[in-house]
Amino acid sequence: MSAHALTGPATAAAGLRTHPLRDSATMLRRNLRRMLRYPSMTVTLVGMPVVFLLLFVYVFGGTLGAGLGQLGAMMPGGALPGGGAGGRAAYVNYVAPAIILMTVTTTVQGTAISIAMDMTEGIIGRFRTMHIARVSVLTGHVLGSMIQAAVSVAVVVGVALLVGFRPTAGPVGWLGAAGFLLVVTFALVWLSVALGQVSRSVETASNLPMPLILLPLLGSGFVPTDSMPAGLRWFAEYQPFTPIIETLRGLLMAEPVGSNGWIALAWCAAIALGGYLWSKRLFNREP
Repeated sequence: MSAHALTGPATAAAGLRTHPLRDSATMLRRNLRRMLRYPSMTVTLVGMPVVFLLLFVYVFGGTLGAGLGQLGAMMPGGALPGGGAGGRAAYVNYVAPAIILMTVTTTVQGTAISIAMDMTEGIIGRFRTMHIARVSVLTGHVLGSMIQAAVSVAVVVGVALLVGFRPTAGPVGWLGAAGFLLVVTFALVWLSVALGQVSRSVETASNLPMPLILLPLLGSGFVPTDSMPAGLRWFAEYQPFTPIIETLRGLLMAEPVGSNGWIALAWCAAIALGGYLWSKRLFNREP
């Protein structure tokens, strides 16, 4: 009688080695093929930020831009966030970083939906029984979502440039902005992976990340916090997306970032660590 027959398939499998890098690459290819097979989700996730951009620039841009000019005139030295003297052109520069961040948040909503689909269809349970590195299943989703977010951001930035966005950053500033967006995306993707696993249905997974899309609206993304009522202003200044938006805006517009950079990175580290630990715990639980 062979040793395999004596030990049984489970014990024999336990003696085999896993290959995390190879398995992660396989899972990444699976997620990329899914994106190519179902392009409607990608189009929908990119379409929402584009619609918001066009809406705020062409419908509200003139009025909000004039308000920015008046606010800038009251600031020391007449400084205006985003540069310029007000009007629609200045507002495009002001709002574009918020729309870029919103592109990331809508993309990670798709991550939660994809995870929930795998959970409800039972494929995650099947992966748990297969001899693959367990970490590769979630890693494939994370890497695939980051690639999807990068493509979506590139499309939205292109549209923003077409409607008048004129960043003043040099090559170093653009590299800094790209690196910063990767950090933000990495953190939010891990949070969405956890939200997708905790959801009991695809519909729930599509709703749970909604605060990530709404929070930029309740920060400094679309109007300065100085123009808000006291209570809302306090919330806007201390929620995580305000320093993230201000950091991205500063990098793209070649303006001083100040303490916002460190605060934003601290928020990203906390979100990424919390999302990763939560995701790992959910994935390793017994079905």
